[in-house]
Amino acid sequence: MTVDIDEGKKAEEQPGFAAQLQAILNVLPAYAWYAAPSGGLTFVNKRTADYLGVPKDHPLRFGIDIDAQWDAHIPLLHPDDREESRIAWSTCLRAGEAAEFSQRVRNAQGDYRWFLSRAEPLRASDGTLLQWIGVNLDIEELKRTEQALRESEYKLRQIIDTVPGLLWSNAPDGELTHVNQRILDYSGARLEDFKHGGWQTFHHPDDLPETAKAFYHAIQSGTSYQAVLRMRRADGEYRWYHARGEPLRDQQGRIIQWYGLSVDIDEAKKADERLRQLETDLAHMNRVSMMGELTASLSHEISQPIASARNNARAAQNFLNMQPPDLREVREAISCIVGDTDRAGDIIERVREHIRKVPPRKAHFDLNEAINEVVVLGRSASNKNGVSVQTRLSEGLFPVHGDRVQLQQVVLNLLLNAVEAMGSVEAKPRDLLISTEQDHTGVLVAVRDSGPGIDPSHLERVFDAFYTTKSSGTGMGLSICRSIIDAHGGRLWAEANEPRGAIFQLTLPAVP
Repeated sequence: MTVDIDEGKKAEEQPGFAAQLQAILNVLPAYAWYAAPSGGLTFVNKRTADYLGVPKDHPLRFGIDIDAQWDAHIPLLHPDDREESRIAWSTCLRAGEAAEFSQRVRNAQGDYRWFLSRAEPLRASDGTLLQWIGVNLDIEELKRTEQALRESEYKLRQIIDTVPGLLWSNAPDGELTHVNQRILDYSGARLEDFKHGGWQTFHHPDDLPETAKAFYHAIQSGTSYQAVLRMRRADGEYRWYHARGEPLRDQQGRIIQWYGLSVDIDEAKKADERLRQLETDLAHMNRVSMMGELTASLSHEISQPIASARNNARAAQNFLNMQPPDLREVREAISCIVGDTDRAGDIIERVREHIRKVPPRKAHFDLNEAINEVVVLGRSASNKNGVSVQTRLSEGLFPVHGDRVQLQQVVLNLLLNAVEAMGSVEAKPRDLLISTEQDHTGVLVAVRDSGPGIDPSHLERVFDAFYTTKSSGTGMGLSICRSIIDAHGGRLWAEANEPRGAIFQLTLPAVP
């Protein structure tokens, strides 16, 4: 087809408005065009013409009105975008106002690229629409980036939803922004149900105060958050979870998001509770075993106040049979009887406390006083083995917080082990020293003996379960003792005592 462009060429050479506009659009680093008031294209700049493959002598390159239809450009668009673009362009023409829409445009090679089209109406001073000025911005890379981002977000969401845990995120102020599908499935709730503090209703009431305190402290201080708590499942059952949260910061160190993970530890928690119960049962069995070992000695210990009470009772009878009765001596004898029976009762009560199976009860108590009771309880065993027991208990010791009976069990266990060790050798003297002192970690208790000592290579093994140097031992005593001290936040260890013997030392946190 041959088209007469002579008039167009002449117009281009004239310094008229159209020629100037075309010249400007041709040098713009953009895809520019203009259209007649009816919407038909009348001019495309060089960049656009080259992209579309418009012949060099085509009227569109020179702005010659070829009476194109308003939708003549539609075939140049991707089939999936044509209808939407047709509606957008026709709406723009009817309204006579600026518009913006995106579409894929085919190039000379048949490939499509995304463009953002913007059209502005050019009007005369009286408001008459002269023509439409448009520019197309290549947004192909942006669209590819958006698509890659969507795919990345989709993959990330898939990963998040398959992580074996409950994932969540919060805004810098702590407001919940997202939870993964596992949380929704677990709770049977919606994201909205967790927002504005609603998450608290899914926590066990007994755990909520500490959990909320830890969470809001983390939000306010910007430090990591963690808590062990129970969360309600859709069926109403509570399960134990370990929750951790970390802040995400920008380059300036400002928190822009919080991310958290809650991991189900219900089975581990229950297993730990079963283990604690087993340890408690073993500790009780150990106490019963120790009491069995002490039975013979305790019978002698108890028989002394009983025999003394009997003698004082007979004396009281004799004083009553006198004429006249010596009531002063009777009162004194009865007073002695009361003291003897109280002494016997105290010994029996201590034995009962150590044998009785009760849950651990932690409270503040005087450790020196508790150790003195243990020394009395083990006195018959030490006397039987010819062991001299001395104490060096620091005055003004801070109270300790723990289960009195359990900690007495530890000291008694160490005392009996030392007594038995020294009783098995001929070497003398057989000295046992129990001391306490205040140190920077709390209270330090040491049990020193002058027995045969422990092979240096076995100083740590003696605390292993079932390890024993006794022919009749179970190897559980020291293992249980260490478990008890560990549960109280302390430490138990053994060292060599110079020139001979062993030292067992333990630390316990103290309360000023």
